[in-house]
Amino acid sequence: MTELMSVLGGAGLGLRRPLLSELQHCSREQINFMEIAPENWINLGGRMGKSLRQFTERWPFVCHGLSLSIGAPAPLNLDLVHAVKTFLREHQIHYYSEHLSYCGDTGQLYDLLPIPFTQEAVFYVAERIRQCQDILGQRIAMENASYYCAPSHELSESEFIGAVLAEADCDLLLDVNNVYVNSQNHGYDPLEFLRNLPGERISYLHIAGHQLEADDWRIDTHGAAVVPSVWELLAASYQLFGVKPTLLERDFNLPPVADLFAELDQIRHHQAQVSPPAVTGC
Repeated sequence: MTELMSVLGGAGLGLRRPLLSELQHCSREQINFMEIAPENWINLGGRMGKSLRQFTERWPFVCHGLSLSIGAPAPLNLDLVHAVKTFLREHQIHYYSEHLSYCGDTGQLYDLLPIPFTQEAVFYVAERIRQCQDILGQRIAMENASYYCAPSHELSESEFIGAVLAEADCDLLLDVNNVYVNSQNHGYDPLEFLRNLPGERISYLHIAGHQLEADDWRIDTHGAAVVPSVWELLAASYQLFGVKPTLLERDFNLPPVADLFAELDQIRHHQAQVSPPAVTGC
């Protein structure tokens, strides 16, 4: 994980097509790394494909998938996994992550559905993750997903996540906003949740804004600024697990680029507050 931090740097931004022209003249100091959904770029040529190449040649990238549907009843989409492998190699992209959820059965839904928190599901999902890792020839990370109902609750959310990661021997993409949203919607302590995660498996972090529907109901939207409570939880994550590369997600209601840069600076500010581990002599 330390190697990934040295490659990516501190604070990254999701590359969205409306931002291409504004970001092409930015520096590595302003944006340390970028992330894209491979499904939005695979086999894309022409002007857009050339634009992406200009970015991947200048910045380190990670890929965050949208449609692997790791918990779906349908067979794993091996064509997609092979296409992702080719895409990663073509653009020398360092890392691939996906959601610990699913998005349909034989068809594709444009939403992320919760996997039952059961031991049976642990074994099922882990076997599919291992299959994906074998094809890609590298470890991948699974992201803790936001969810609005729990179809079965044999295990707690943190127990389920930890069991999947251990069984699959994969990494964790820790989405801090999802932890906060789920904690508010389902009534648990987000700090206690973090403490129950296998911190040694965390590769990088996500942070984002969400929508307040009611005092006790939040929707994960990636369409607003990060709220103070989520910033506080990010700081707590660094204190618990150490500084990790952290990506700002913003998918719509895009603000001026200066506002995004201000949030990236806030990530780096929180990272700078964490003292490095003490070095002891022999």
